[in-house]
Amino acid sequence: MPTALITGAEGFTGRYLVSELTTRNYTTIGIGTKPKSTNSVLSRYEQTNLLDAVATEQIIAEVQPDLVFHLAGISNVINSAESIYRVNLVATHHLLAALANLKRPPQFTLLTSTANLYGNANGILNEETPPAPQNNYAISKLAMEYMASLWKDKLPITVVRPFNYTGRGQTEAFLIPKLIKHFRERLPSIELGNINVTREFGDVRDVTSWYVRLAEAKAPWGPFNICSGIGYTLNQVINILHTLTGHRPEICINPKFIRANEVHTLIGSPTKLTQCIGDIFPKGLINTLRWMLE
Repeated sequence: MPTALITGAEGFTGRYLVSELTTRNYTTIGIGTKPKSTNSVLSRYEQTNLLDAVATEQIIAEVQPDLVFHLAGISNVINSAESIYRVNLVATHHLLAALANLKRPPQFTLLTSTANLYGNANGILNEETPPAPQNNYAISKLAMEYMASLWKDKLPITVVRPFNYTGRGQTEAFLIPKLIKHFRERLPSIELGNINVTREFGDVRDVTSWYVRLAEAKAPWGPFNICSGIGYTLNQVINILHTLTGHRPEICINPKFIRANEVHTLIGSPTKLTQCIGDIFPKGLINTLRWMLE
């Protein structure tokens, strides 16, 4: 069975990707800074920080992975600029350098960038949309893409730009899990920031399935938008939750939650993705929210 190495394997997306790969009979090996969870189905796990270049090279040399899915990184924009750039840039550099030093490089290496690098561009965004990052997180991911191109002639790298997605187990620091908590517990009010935004809200199970399908298609560099092309306003999300629960909390706008340079609309075109892996069948937001409420 092919060996798949997943960085950030004990993170939100990592756990779903490990499950998807295990279902498809891959041997899964995880790297991450968190301890291994008791219900993990990983074949092997190494609690290691990719910022340690020596330890990273030793593990990569020992594992000799056939496939690599690099999920480790900082995705919350409120983290310090220093931590964002160190983790999203330096750690990725260490990983790619270690993979390039292998006598038998992996057959596929997926790097997770972000759709946030498109900024406030208008309309349905495709991969040709010029980047216009609005925060340190988006800038770090764009810089990561440029840095990774240094290994294009040594490693088969595929870059993905996921749009917003959610699911069970995502921290309540993110919008949808926060809303789920308030509606499930029927709390009387909720504090939100800018409610005049439109986003895709994909399902983590779709995202991880598409990652594996890109690997099996031996996808080229890309980049590939990971998206459905369907956007929702925050009011639409709240109305769906009201329909599912019969509850409607009071919405209180907290200016502290409104970010500078807020991206107002973020909807992507999945055309390039479907040309590579075939038709996609997103679960749909109402089904994702119902699953999270259960």
